Amino acid sequence: MKVRIFDDPGQASTAVARIIARQLARQPASVLGLPTGRTSIAVYKELVRLRPDFSRAHTFNLDEFVGLPARDARSFHAFMDRHLFCRVNIAPGHAHFLDGAARDLDAECARFERAIATAGGIDLLVLGIGANGHIGFNEPAARLPAYTHRVRLTAATRRANAGPFGGRPSTVPREALSMGMATILAARTIVLIATGRSKARAVRVMRSGRITPAVPASFLQLHRDVTLVLDRKAAEHG
Repeated sequence: MKVRIFDDPGQASTAVARIIARQLARQPASVLGLPTGRTSIAVYKELVRLRPDFSRAHTFNLDEFVGLPARDARSFHAFMDRHLFCRVNIAPGHAHFLDGAARDLDAECARFERAIATAGGIDLLVLGIGANGHIGFNEPAARLPAYTHRVRLTAATRRANAGPFGGRPSTVPREALSMGMATILAARTIVLIATGRSKARAVRVMRSGRITPAVPASFLQLHRDVTLVLDRKAAEHG
């Protein structure tokens, strides 16, 4: 893994935004995999400022809560519209999401995989990491599903996502849909951003620990083109 360390979260976020912008400049019809969460907000704010051309790009979001329709302000679909898509020139129908309110969730996961394949696969996938080592909503487990799937969220993940739900973990959906590890590892290039001391242990284990489904991010060791973008606190003891 290549590692880039910056003094603070703002510099790290700017670096990731610039990687995305360069990808779009080099390959305007790129297929991007994009995350949600607090860390990504600063990335998208800087990306909007840079104003890259999204008109030919396609995007696929990593995950979505089960039970939330796209119009729900707490959904990841709404998050992306609010922080990025309403502010850039992405073409109608080029932003692809999992439908957490689909009647048949297994069929929805299969549809999403077909859409990624039809688009030609993901050129650049941007990831965050949970304090427990999860990426997307691939939670620590005895085994990890390979492809897009339905997952039961851990209590720690529900606590980390409680902000939009009034700060009450009990109101965060118990399940989500997520790209699987094989889907993630099939991306041509991966960039993972982590900031803050709370992510330092997960980053350390991801980089130097054994590859295990107990730390889903450790599977990134198998990929040939991964860049970690860290601030100094996330890189501590790394």
